[in-house]
Amino acid sequence: MYEENGVIILVVEDDEDVRALVNATLEDLNYRVISATDGPSALEVLNSDQHIDLLFTDVVMPGGMSGLQLAERARDRRPELPILLTSGYNEEFIGARPSFGANLPLIRKPFRRRQLAETISNILKPE
Repeated sequence: MYEENGVIILVVEDDEDVRALVNATLEDLNYRVISATDGPSALEVLNSDQHIDLLFTDVVMPGGMSGLQLAERARDRRPELPILLTSGYNEEFIGARPSFGANLPLIRKPFRRRQLAETISNILKPE
C-alpha cells in the first residue's frame, strides 16, 4: 500500500537538534518529511489539505500542547492517520498515558535508525 518514497511523515519535535537528526534519518530512509516545532504548528499542517501518511510526535513539548493532546486532535481531524509517539522520558515522568494514548505505539529516545525504520514499516504495513 505504501512506497517509502511517496510516504509523507509529519515530524513534531521541539528540540532543534533532535528534529534535524530525525528528519535526516527519515529522508535517508526515503521518506518525505514535513517538520513542526510544536503542537499548534502541527495542527496547522493537519488542518490543511496537505497529505500526511504518519504523524510522528514527541510526547513532552512546551507550548501548552503535549504530543498526546496533539495525537488526540489529529485523530479528531484525520481518524485514519497512523500516529507514532516518541519520548526520552519514562512513563512515570510523563504520567500514565490516558486510555486514548495507551493504544498508540511509542518508540523510546534514543532510538537507533534500524529501530525507527522497523517501527514505521510495521505501522504503515501491518502484517
